[in-house]
Amino acid sequence: MSVTAMDLVAQAKAQINEIPMSQFAESLSGEPVLIDVREPEEFSKGHIPGAINIPRGLLEFQIAAHPALKDKAQQLTQAPFYLYCQSGGRSALAAQSLLTMGYEQVVSVAGGYAEWQKQNA
Repeated sequence: MSVTAMDLVAQAKAQINEIPMSQFAESLSGEPVLIDVREPEEFSKGHIPGAINIPRGLLEFQIAAHPALKDKAQQLTQAPFYLYCQSGGRSALAAQSLLTMGYEQVVSVAGGYAEWQKQNA
């Protein structure tokens, strides 16, 4: 039996912390690290203010070395990370990956950028 991408997303969502956009908006008052895991061309067309773009396919390789995170390198495993993509699938997979790598406070934002646009239109 083969596994689909949506099966992988469902498995990831069962293992991660996922919050709705309304709860995410409340979290922005602190100093969370906000990562947009969409591709650069998607990010350039619009993104949540303050987001850092690290595409899903490069996340594991760039998370500790990204210039925007350089000052926080020592605290990264304890820093709160909020991940989003267009709708929530890639960010769920990314969150699962960061948890596996030892990052402790990783959250995927349900609905992603599409939901943020709806709520901030």
